Amino acid sequence: MESLGLWHAVVLGVLEGLTEFLPVSSTGHLIIAEDAMGVNDARGKVFAIFIQLGAILAVCVAYRAKLFEVAGGLGTDPSARRFTVNVLIAFIPAMVFGAMLHGFIKTHLFSPITVAVALIVGGVIILWVEARPRQPRVRDIDDMTWLDALKVGLCQCVALFPGASRAGSTIIGGMLVGLSRETATRFSFFLAMPTMAAAVTYDLYKSADVLSWDDAGVFAAGFVAAFITALVTVQALLAYVSRHSFAPFGWYRIVFGLIVLWYFW
Repeated sequence: MESLGLWHAVVLGVLEGLTEFLPVSSTGHLIIAEDAMGVNDARGKVFAIFIQLGAILAVCVAYRAKLFEVAGGLGTDPSARRFTVNVLIAFIPAMVFGAMLHGFIKTHLFSPITVAVALIVGGVIILWVEARPRQPRVRDIDDMTWLDALKVGLCQCVALFPGASRAGSTIIGGMLVGLSRETATRFSFFLAMPTMAAAVTYDLYKSADVLSWDDAGVFAAGFVAAFITALVTVQALLAYVSRHSFAPFGWYRIVFGLIVLWYFW
């Protein structure tokens, strides 16, 4: 077992930033990468949780204009209130089921094999959804109803299974319930803010005994790497989905999942 060092922190931070908002499972990639580098001890697992804060900050910075607009309009703008309510409604299912199943998931499901299976199954689902004829019903976040938000929130619960991908569950789930590809992607970004913030805060609280000020430099390096990479990835993904489908991500998940199965099994 290696000790988590600066180069581990930067590599894992970049990997987190690249995969957090893509439908490929950041958690799955980090589990596999930490196992391959030999830093999957308790300290490494807490580090993988902590650097998600960098990705959260990145999406907040990328969408700061919308966030300020909503915050300023809560008292007077019905669309701002509707947007806020929709995000909260979508957040609730994962919050409830995540709190109920947290211990079971951490104990029994965090392994390369379960991640590989989830990657493959998720890849097949992405290919199936993209192959179906679709006529999007909602093309703007502000046109979503509370029922649309609830359906996306229920889809997000699938991501409690490591390797399923929070982004994949919400984006592909959003497309299934009638959102356009771009709208589903944007709503996934906004839903990530409260969902990830709550999950990271809860996990860090549970793992407080592992944290130490001696790790501040390594953790900070991973945080910065995740922030910068996620900021670039968020902007690139929106440009991508305006012209392309998610099918390549589906094929990637299947191939990568099979490689992981072969390597660890």
